[in-house]
Amino acid sequence: MSRILVVDDSPTELHVLRTMLEKHGFQVSVAEDGEQGVAKAQAEKPDLILMDIVMPGINGFQATRRLTKDAATASIPIVMISTKDQDTDRIWAKRQGAQDYITKPVTEAELLEKINGALAR
Repeated sequence: MSRILVVDDSPTELHVLRTMLEKHGFQVSVAEDGEQGVAKAQAEKPDLILMDIVMPGINGFQATRRLTKDAATASIPIVMISTKDQDTDRIWAKRQGAQDYITKPVTEAELLEKINGALAR
């Protein structure tokens, strides 16, 4: 069973993603901002991280950059999930170390496809 850390400042989004993931047998932990996401990733070493971009404090780009530059967490795949749907956002996410990118609202099929793809790498 894969462990997934969901980092998002929206309680609604956390609930929706957690429900989808648990239905498919994933173990889910959550963080409500980038700082907490980095700390939880370092402590729990999840198999994958779903990272929102727009959050208070450090944003998802900054959190992703921190995690991919830290030897202890660099191998954890990160999939960005955001309402930002510009090509520049996708490019910037990849430059920060994200493996993939999903635009909200997330469909269950796309979420599972991106997770399975990132875990298979």
